This record gives sequence, structure tokens and C-alpha cells, in this order.
Amino acid sequence: MLDKLAALVTVRRRLVLGVSLLFCVVAGALGASAATKLSTGGFDVPGAESTLAAATLSEHFGSGEPNLILLVRTPGGVDRPDTVRKGVELTGRLAAEPGVQDAVSYWTEGKAAALRAERSDSALVLAHLKGDENQVGRYLDTIRPRYEGGFQGLTVEFGGRAEVARELNQQIQKDLMFAELLIIPVTLILLVFVFRGVIAALLPLALGVVAVIGALAVLGLLTQFTDVSVFAINLTTGLGLGLGIDYSLFVVSRYREELATGATVGDAIVTSVRTAGRTVLYSAVTVALSLSALLLFPMYFLRSFAYAGIAVVAFAALSALVLLPALLAVLGTRVNTWSWTRRRTACEGRNAWSRLAGFVVRRPVPMATGTVAVLLLLGAPFLGVRLNLADERSLPAGAEAHRVVTVLRHDYPAREADPTLVVAGDSGPPQSRAADIDAYAERLSALRHVARVDAWTGSYADGHRIARPDGSRQRYAAQDGTWLSVVGSVDPYSEEGQSLVRDIRQARAPFDVTTAGTASAFRDTMDALTGRMPYCLLLIAVTTFVLLFLLTGSVVMPVKAIVLNLLSLTATFGALVWVFQEGHLRWLTGDFALTGGIVATTPVMVFCLAFGLSMDYEVFLLSRIKEEYDATGDTARSVVHGLGKSGGIVTAAAALIALVFLSFLTSGITYMKTLGLGLALAVVVDATVVRGVLLPAFMRLAGRFNWWAPAWLARLHRRIGLDEGSDEARR
Repeated sequence: MLDKLAALVTVRRRLVLGVSLLFCVVAGALGASAATKLSTGGFDVPGAESTLAAATLSEHFGSGEPNLILLVRTPGGVDRPDTVRKGVELTGRLAAEPGVQDAVSYWTEGKAAALRAERSDSALVLAHLKGDENQVGRYLDTIRPRYEGGFQGLTVEFGGRAEVARELNQQIQKDLMFAELLIIPVTLILLVFVFRGVIAALLPLALGVVAVIGALAVLGLLTQFTDVSVFAINLTTGLGLGLGIDYSLFVVSRYREELATGATVGDAIVTSVRTAGRTVLYSAVTVALSLSALLLFPMYFLRSFAYAGIAVVAFAALSALVLLPALLAVLGTRVNTWSWTRRRTACEGRNAWSRLAGFVVRRPVPMATGTVAVLLLLGAPFLGVRLNLADERSLPAGAEAHRVVTVLRHDYPAREADPTLVVAGDSGPPQSRAADIDAYAERLSALRHVARVDAWTGSYADGHRIARPDGSRQRYAAQDGTWLSVVGSVDPYSEEGQSLVRDIRQARAPFDVTTAGTASAFRDTMDALTGRMPYCLLLIAVTTFVLLFLLTGSVVMPVKAIVLNLLSLTATFGALVWVFQEGHLRWLTGDFALTGGIVATTPVMVFCLAFGLSMDYEVFLLSRIKEEYDATGDTARSVVHGLGKSGGIVTAAAALIALVFLSFLTSGITYMKTLGLGLALAVVVDATVVRGVLLPAFMRLAGRFNWWAPAWLARLHRRIGLDEGSDEARR
């Protein structure tokens, strides 16, 4: 089939190029506005207790966890009479703004000490904007210009989840522009050196651009049907360029190799598509299936990375199998124009990699043992990993929302902006259960790490306020229902904060209750991740096993690939904890806020993406080794020969795609730095240490057992196997 495709594309090359150009124009138009339709949220778990409770608070009570915080500063102190008057007026005006369901402040809550800084130089206004992330963003865009310059002499700074989303969106646009201006010219320069020629170096960049354009169009279309995270754009750009480079390296290197043996242009294209093209097809399916595991998670933040990744992989593979052969057919031998090497295929590195492979196969036990020990040692820091959610601290230190949360953490001992909200189910008229509400509130206030409990009964819009003399609890008396705000004195991500959520959920209540807030959302997120992770691992393991079996005909090689991939990822995860949780290598990563943990979704993304990319190189190396083994039947020789032929190409591809991911370190968003460094390390470690040492050592020890399969599976493979190599070898 691939032979026929290559021949058809070669004959119809001008038509293929014309259709490709038209596609880029149409897809570019569809994807141009994609960024404006993407969302900055997606971390909440649909259907979880915290999500449902937050929706009830917003829809039923017109309130909820504050998603907009105004930090109001005044040098004269917040208790001066004129400041009090201005604070009350500011709160009232904000409460009357469109989209604001609820607004309270230090000055309207009986001068509650928790809403005032310890130094009395600032106070808080807490508000809740209604709607989803996109609606909240539109309301904030309307409100912000009216207060960002201050209010009657008071300095006003914005914080909270709504402001974080706005600043994240701005930061992403800035990061993308800077990364593209940096990475494209640097990548092109390196490609020139890798291919030892200018014309050949332009081909991977062209494929990467086509893959990015196509994926952006897909994201733009998906926004018409579902929520898509704005962070998917970063992956689209990085993975599109990376896979465009990878797949082009495989095909163009094989094409130039065939030309060097004296093959005609047409024969060289057909052979390249049949061999390297088949590898590209396998790689694309493997990477896409690894990314599809992200679809198992309910948060659309993770699902969006699957949407972007699968689209990028599909367009990169299609470009490598259709567009690239057409370009090669037009260029012919001119692919070597402005090249300083003609006789030797670019990036083979045959001698160096052959010597390394020969050294390893002569000493497989000590090389394998030492390498595994080093990888496990590097992965040890991951045993102390602490996880959290993305918040204001993911932004650059100079961002306004980050500055606000820093003040809150230092000057406001109670966690007023991070309460646990307890929503009571309907159990009769509020008047009949007043005693139960009081008793339940007292019970919650007696829990460890609780600073204060506020009980609210009825609808904010319809009720009237009854203040207790000590100011420690207020109640709204009306006709609807009850919710309580439990303000803790501990970090919601800490063990104490999570213990407090468990205690609240398990506390004896006179009615059914659900909880919302940061600590509850984190608990539900962790439950969702840990609950779906086994299915994610199973999907990746099964699909990897099936695909590598179809490629090699062996049941041993797929198991070996899974084990080696997991080993390479241990070092990556250990490095992420060492760098981003413990704060090392900040000269490399740039400045970021140490939160004492890593965003919980990041290891999941790194695992799925890195596993797929690792299989990319596994497929390429195994295909060359299997091709040689089919011809000679000598395992040691096939390992040395296969690694000598493909090791340099794999290393060059890994270095280039790692460079693309390292460009994420220029981002001002911490978890994008984490993702970029994690993927870059995973790719480099896999392509060098694992494929250069562990793979040949394992295959030397296994010998002919490498290719073993039960008789019935061997018969099945002979009928449906799709391994790379000549048809004669397969027969």
C-alpha cells in the first residue's frame, strides 16, 4: 500500500503540492482565531462533589468561593473614617457591577479582622463573578478598567481565580510569540548542521508548520462543540515542530541513503516510504494512542492536550507520507544542493554508534546493571513528591495576581480567599432547622485548623442580614437553604488542609452536605487522577504491546520496551521534583515561585507524551535492527549494525525535539516550564542512555529469545504482521 502511495504521489506531485497549499490557506484561516475561543480553566472535575457544590452556590444562592479579590491599600490605615466610607462605597459599587453575584469586604462585614492585614495597611474586597470561565472573563474585562487605576485615592490590585485566568491568557500569547521568534531560527540553523545542507534542512520545518496549521484548525473547530484549554496551543506548536523534524529526518535520511547507493529518484522515494515511511506510520499510531489515554481523564485541561496532540501527530504523519515525497520528487537530487556532504548520509554517525553498541554487547551485564542503578538513583527524589493545583503562583512573580496572593499569604493569617464551603441539602424550612444549623456550625468550628465558621441561610438576594454580637458568624434568614463557610488556618494543599476537608466531609451533619473550595477541589482532582490512572496505564501498555508485536512478531520486545520506557521516566520524574519542588537549577529554568510541590496534572501529561515519543525512537531503532536480523539471523550483529545506521539519526531527532521543548522554559508559567523540561529530559535520556546502552545490552542477553512468540501468535504475525523491511525479508 505504501509502495503504491509513494508511486502515486511521485507522479501527481504537482497536484499534491497544490492541494497542500490550498489546505494551509483554508486551515490557517480556521485556526487563526482559535486562541480567542480557548479557555483558561479545565482543572475542575465535572460531576465531582466540589464542582456540583460550587454550581449550587452560584445558581441557587448567587454566591460561592470568591473568584475575584481586590487588595485595597491605603497608607493611612484601613480604619480611618474616610477610608471606611470609601471602602463601603467601593464594595457597593462592585456589587452592582454586571456579573457580580456577591461582594463583601472588611468594611461591610463589621470590620472582620480576617479581612484586614496585620499591619492595617490593606484590606480585602471579596467578590464572586457568575458563569463559566469564559463568562467570568468577559465580566472581568468590563469591570477591571473601572478600578485598576484606584478608587478615590485607594490603591486597588486584582487577584483571585478570575484575574489569574485573564493574566494566564495574556502570558500564553506573549510566551508563544517569544518562543516562535526564538525556536524557529535556532532550529533551522541546527537542521542545516544535522542535514549538512540547506535545502534538506528546510523540509522538516515545512512539515512542522503544516502540522501546526492543521492542528490549530482542528482546535478551532472543536471549540464549537466542547471546551478546549488555551494551553493546548503550546503543545501544538512544540509537538508539531518536533514531530515534523523527527519524521522528516527518518524519511529524508533514508532517501539520501538510497540516492547514495545509485537508486533513481523514483525508486529512492518508494523505498524510503516503504521503510522509513512505515516507521513513521507506526510511530504516529503509537504516539496518538499514548496521547489518547489523556481522554480517560474528566478534566478538559488534560483532554485538550489529547485533542491537540492527536491532531498534530495525524497531520505530521500525513505530511511525511504525502507532502514530503511530493517535495522530494520535485527536488530530486537537488535535495543535496548547498550541501557539503554527498557521499555520506547526514547524521548517520555510523562509526561512533557502532563502537558504542559493540562495547555494550561485549559487556551487557555490567553496562545494564550500572545504567539501571543510575536511573533509579536519579528517580529517587520523586518518592518525596508533593502535588498541588495550578494557582496564582504559577504566574511570574511580577504578575499582579501573584503579588496579591503573596500579600495574602504573608499578611493575612486566616485563609479568607480559600474557604471550604459546605452546602446543606434541603431538609425543611430554615426556621425549623436553625438549632441544627447552629449545632452543626459549632461542631465544625471545633475541628482542628478551623479559624472561623460563617453560616448563611437563604438566598443572598432575598434574605436580610442578622449579625451575631461577637461577629464570628452571620446568618441570612430567608426561604431557600443553608451554606457554611469554613475558614481554615492551613494551606489547602498540605496534609493538614486535606485532613481538614476529610474531617468536614465526615463530620456528623443533620442534613446532607457537599463541599466546595480549593481544598475540596484538590481532593476531588487527586481522586479523579488516581482513579483513572490504572486505566491510562493499561491502555498504553496494551496498545504498545500490540503495535510492537505487529512490528517485530515478538512478545518479548514489547515487554522490554515498556520496562525500559518506565525506567527512563523514573529519572525524568526525579529531576522534576529536584528542580521545581526543591528549587535547584534556577539559572536554567528561569525564575519561578517555589510552591513546595508540582501541579498534579503535570506528571500525567509528561508520562503520556514522553511514553509516546519514546516509542517513536523505539520503533525506528527496532525496525532497522529487525531488518538486519531478517537478513542475517545474527542478533549481536543486527544490534551493532542497526544502532550504527540509526543511532545518529535518533540522537539528532531527539536533540532537536528536546530543543523545541526546552523553549517552554522561556514561558512565564511554571507548569509549562515543568512540562517542557520534563519532555526534553525524557526524550534525551531515552534516545541516548536507554537506546544506546540498555537496548543493546538487553538484546545481547536475550539473544534469539528476543524474537520469540508462542506458535499461534507467530502464525498470526506471519498473516497480519506489518514489520518494516523488504517484502522478501518478510516472506
